[in-house]
Amino acid sequence: EEQTNTPNSKLITVNLEKEMKKSFLEYSMSVIVARALPDVRDGLKPVHRRILYTMHENGLTPDKAYRKCADTVGTVLGRYHPHGDASVYDAMVRMAQDFSLRYPLIDGHGNFGSVDGHPAAAYRYTEARMSKMALDMLADIDKETVDFASNYDDRLQEPMVLPSRFPNLLVNGSTGIAVGMATNIPPHNLCEVVDAICLLIDNPDAGLPELMDHIKGPDFPTGGVIMGYAGIRAAYATGRGRIVVRARTEEVNNRFRIVITEIPYQVNKLNLVKSIIELADEKRVEGIHDVVDHSSREGMRIVIDLKKDANPQVVLNQLFAFTQMQTTFGVIMLALVGGEPRILTLKQMLEEYIKYQKEVITRRTLFELARAKERAHIFEALKVAVDFIDEVISIIRSSKDVPESKANLIERFGFDDVQADAIVKMTLGRLSGLERQKIEDELDALHARIASLEEILADEHKILAIVKDECLKMRDKYGDERRTEISAVSGEVDIEDLIPVEECVLTLTQFGNI
Repeated sequence: EEQTNTPNSKLITVNLEKEMKKSFLEYSMSVIVARALPDVRDGLKPVHRRILYTMHENGLTPDKAYRKCADTVGTVLGRYHPHGDASVYDAMVRMAQDFSLRYPLIDGHGNFGSVDGHPAAAYRYTEARMSKMALDMLADIDKETVDFASNYDDRLQEPMVLPSRFPNLLVNGSTGIAVGMATNIPPHNLCEVVDAICLLIDNPDAGLPELMDHIKGPDFPTGGVIMGYAGIRAAYATGRGRIVVRARTEEVNNRFRIVITEIPYQVNKLNLVKSIIELADEKRVEGIHDVVDHSSREGMRIVIDLKKDANPQVVLNQLFAFTQMQTTFGVIMLALVGGEPRILTLKQMLEEYIKYQKEVITRRTLFELARAKERAHIFEALKVAVDFIDEVISIIRSSKDVPESKANLIERFGFDDVQADAIVKMTLGRLSGLERQKIEDELDALHARIASLEEILADEHKILAIVKDECLKMRDKYGDERRTEISAVSGEVDIEDLIPVEECVLTLTQFGNI
């Protein structure tokens, strides 16, 4: 029965289909823009950005003591992130795991989970602080380098993006499922990415082959071996590709033993060992005598003992086919560009990062220029005050209050309000102790600084040179060796390698079943 709207009625008639469309669209947009996808500039989702900014505000730097995670989680919820505490703590735990992030952004103390899939201890037991690299995510944030917006209840301001002085989106990767779209960006080696950025700054027309001279392919924190370049090239050229990753194995002891020392990224080691044991028990893989996990703090070591008549290569190929010793990493290079989701090629991603760093450096330089000019302005007044120090002191002493002494100084020396304020606020001891030479030296230094900052702002090449220089500093500070090997072979295991040569009998029933 249709509801009629009377003027006093509090009921509003809505079309259900329209309402569902509108509500679902709004929900989708909020998940896409403000939850599940990383920003191309700093490679962070809102929850990670809020965790790092809260730790920055709380002073949890690498040189301070660890602080209980419950404290940080509670503060993030109260200040910026009005969602579940589990979502904040889970994000925090992942940022501390050296097997999840190539360069962890949080330094955790306590049980932060394991590669066997064991969960982290509850947040009342664990402690954390920022890692050294997280400091560089936030470097210069107080120099007006990024835009801020109000938090959920308009009490505080939170950054829309972090300055991110290293290319975090590529080096740490990202994974996220939004509505109708998903992202899956693999981690990379910092040295390689910085070299590619420098190449692109020197030669903006460089193509994919030149970039791939530097960025060979993903570099997973857990190592492993990538099979072939085809998937990597597809991912970098189009933004989508399938990369086949294998465990690293070695045969020892007269070929009757296979040792696994590295497994593919995001594979649960405990489940992998269980699945190998099950395959052996069910006789789906012949030739396995025993499987033991000898992994320790020193590293991973899963030992598979073979029967004397087994062919190690056939067993290995069957394990690659039937277990997560070989996985496919489906790359989707999706990130938010200007608040909109876009699938990006490798070159576009690097270009967006360079563009953003140019903006950060420009804004930082403008901030420093304004501060230098303010300081020079006050020193100009101090220079005059030194020449007429006795008169200045007598004006201040003869005035009955601060506003009057300011007015008298402005009238006598032509100072503006800021200059007069600075002089009035100085103690008598500091005023009479002013030395003309020191003031002139400081003024000269300030004028030189102002000139050099203005030169930087006037020349785009100088800004790019600073971007390059600061990226190289990051590389020298944190760069390390590649962990994932890229093997130049055709990616797929040939199905015939898996089948021992033997005679078979096939039976066909009258219903057509084999």
